[in-house]
Amino acid sequence: MSAERLIVIGGDAGGMSAASEARRRRTADSLEIVAFERGRYTSYSACGIPYFVGGVVPHSSSLIARSPDEHRRRGIDVHLGHEVTAIDTQAGSVTVRDLESGVERQERYDQLMVATGAVPIRPDLPGAEASAIFGVQVLEDGLALRRLLDSDAAPRRAVVVGAGYIGLEMAEALVQQGLEVALVDRAPQPMATLDPDMGALVAEGLRAIGVTLHLGAAVEGFDTTGDAVSGVVISGTTLPADVVILGLGVRPATALAEAAGIRVGPSGGVAVDRRLHTGTPGVWAAGDCVEVHHRVSGRPAAIALGTHANKQGRVAGVNLGGGYATFPGVVGTAVTKVCGLEVARTGLREAEAEAAGFDFESVVVDSTTRAAYFPGAAPITTKLVAERRTGRLLGAQIVGAEGAAKRIDVLACALWNEMTVDEIASLDLGYAPPFSSVWDPVLIAARKAGAAVEQSGSEPSGTA
Repeated sequence: MSAERLIVIGGDAGGMSAASEARRRRTADSLEIVAFERGRYTSYSACGIPYFVGGVVPHSSSLIARSPDEHRRRGIDVHLGHEVTAIDTQAGSVTVRDLESGVERQERYDQLMVATGAVPIRPDLPGAEASAIFGVQVLEDGLALRRLLDSDAAPRRAVVVGAGYIGLEMAEALVQQGLEVALVDRAPQPMATLDPDMGALVAEGLRAIGVTLHLGAAVEGFDTTGDAVSGVVISGTTLPADVVILGLGVRPATALAEAAGIRVGPSGGVAVDRRLHTGTPGVWAAGDCVEVHHRVSGRPAAIALGTHANKQGRVAGVNLGGGYATFPGVVGTAVTKVCGLEVARTGLREAEAEAAGFDFESVVVDSTTRAAYFPGAAPITTKLVAERRTGRLLGAQIVGAEGAAKRIDVLACALWNEMTVDEIASLDLGYAPPFSSVWDPVLIAARKAGAAVEQSGSEPSGTA
């Protein structure tokens, strides 16, 4: 009897985690695994690309967790430079194009793992196809940008469009490389994943390292000289630019799945059940291309994070390997480090809590990362959003100096377990002066949120 055949589309976190877990559980005699990746790398840290561009991580090889050859030695047949262009779910086959030769062929499957990831949002504006405009999504993008920065024609002026995680991290990376950097975003404050008052703290940090902010501004087009970008047009004004970074976010890469009749959910990601099966016979999906269940809002969401992708890939791999596993959802936890500030968030922002139908109270607390008298104590601002009457934590945000961001993990655990702010305020957290005040900032914020919930009492419903 021939081995069952698993084809994996996509060679990064979700796809290769699934392939690796399935291989641990089933031998090559039982399950043949073939992976197709259109790029030149597998299993790398996309989150590390800005740090490579900025020179903090000197070698791109440091970002690669497992090379194609390592996967092959483990019994996963990896094909680089191969793009899957179509899925035929009736025939159980995919169409694969060799990007070097242009030759297409059909490959049969018994099980199919769709891990196509996400694609960067690129504006449909005049001049958007000029050279030196980068959407930093895959390792090849980071390598191309570093080649430009290290060349004899190295740019002096950069414009970053979009003030999300990638945009801010890339702005700092370019400052570290000695460029003049301007940042453009149509929102009033950077980081739309934070409430505006917390985003304002990030704006202060960006200005402190020399980034010029153009907030509340929309990009109207790109000026070019020859085929290269020379400026970014905003509100009738042109910002000079030798290089442009697009940090406008990403959307799930679902075109391939959707064309095959695989269902896409309301958030824009491939719809899957708790085991990561799509509902189409033999077809599974994981990673940035899928939608997930948000455990706080109760709604489907598309959240592109490597943490989710690796966990989902493992769950799918367990199931493909004959076991049973489920993916229980997310609470939307994310952290980053920008211009000396650590930034973290989990759960719902105020606007998201309101959209989900919650009545809530929100509090903001300023404290210090260590005991105030201890050398190195630095500011930390913590914001909590809690449901009125019940006091259930709905979301949290933290902006502060070193030692601030990972405190979000306590609040993420609290969210996961639907704890109230009063319960959080009573948590037995570690204390010593080098690490926190006797009342940790998390506990102070929870205590203040509990007081706000208590004061709301039986007031009429409304949002804070």
